[in-house]
Amino acid sequence: MTLSTPELAAAFTDRFGREPAGIWSAPGRVNLIGEHTDYNDGFVLPFAINRTTSVAAAPRTDRTAVVHSAFGGGSTASSHLEDLAPGSIEGWAAYPLGVLWAFEDHGVKVPGVDVLLDSDVPVGAGLSSSAALECAVAVMANDLFEAGLTGPELAALGQRAENLMVGAPTGIMDQSASLLGEEGHAVFLDCRSREAQLVPLDLAGSGLALLVIDTKVSHEHSTGGYASRRASCEKGAKAMGVPALRDLSTDDLARAADVLDEETFRRVRHIVTENARVLAAVDVLRESGPSGLGPLLNESHASMRDDFEISCPELDLAVETALGAGALGARMTGGGFGGSAIALVADGDAGAVTDAVSRAFAAAGYAAPAVFTVLPAAGAGRVEV
Repeated sequence: MTLSTPELAAAFTDRFGREPAGIWSAPGRVNLIGEHTDYNDGFVLPFAINRTTSVAAAPRTDRTAVVHSAFGGGSTASSHLEDLAPGSIEGWAAYPLGVLWAFEDHGVKVPGVDVLLDSDVPVGAGLSSSAALECAVAVMANDLFEAGLTGPELAALGQRAENLMVGAPTGIMDQSASLLGEEGHAVFLDCRSREAQLVPLDLAGSGLALLVIDTKVSHEHSTGGYASRRASCEKGAKAMGVPALRDLSTDDLARAADVLDEETFRRVRHIVTENARVLAAVDVLRESGPSGLGPLLNESHASMRDDFEISCPELDLAVETALGAGALGARMTGGGFGGSAIALVADGDAGAVTDAVSRAFAAAGYAAPAVFTVLPAAGAGRVEV
């Protein structure tokens, strides 16, 4: 059970003995389509969701940062800001403290800060709880210390914190979605130019719902599977003589099959075709709305399962069962190796799809999944107490 805004403010006062200077929040995200394309300079189409991480904070003057988590059992970490450096912090605290390090590294002086965190973004579910945490701290620091940074600049600082302080070689998508999202819209992001466009995603107005199926198989981007996929993509781009896989089209795949070893070719084929699917999805949303997305979602999952090999039996079962129960389309979402699937369903079918997935998981002997709906929500910012 997460704390309400007044409860979070009161909890901050109880812990730190003074009132917070403000409360800020940032959402998790669902990636509608475009997986592992971000670090290949490609295209992605995520949206911010109505699950958020909130921070209450107040400045200090002793160059010390103290962060306390009100969720996950509660724990505290602190560091003098001048002691922060890549590799200096382990565990969950590397995310918030890493953002403060990134501000300092960017030239923004942080005099010190007390922070209390709370969240209802599931951890390890592929909904980017890490970016929600980073972006909540980023908008807090930007506001509290009058840094004057833009949303894209804050996204870059969040990515830098995750890459260097956490050690996860992620792209810019998650932070961009959390910071730039708007209610009723997806964020179409060109990860090379960092240009972002809002694309209408009116699920309710189309009589649709988007189910998240959290398989409870946890994943971490800082472990080897994610890094090895990134290395394969870099290898493929180098062999094909392009700066990034973004620079290849589907017309180049025949040549790629001749140039690359079989595994690297499949990795490359996923990225090239996934970029094409993102562009097609944007066209569908602009021209006819979300009801036409189903086939693209299905093709994306097959590509991640077979070519990029980042799915798992639980994710495959979730997708297959959702489609069998009437979903218009379904795919795993997030970095893979666990986490969540999404299913696009007609409003009236959400209950039947949920029940079918729950029964299938029980029959397979898997842990019970958490199934819930999400809506495109507003991005990070200050919250009125």
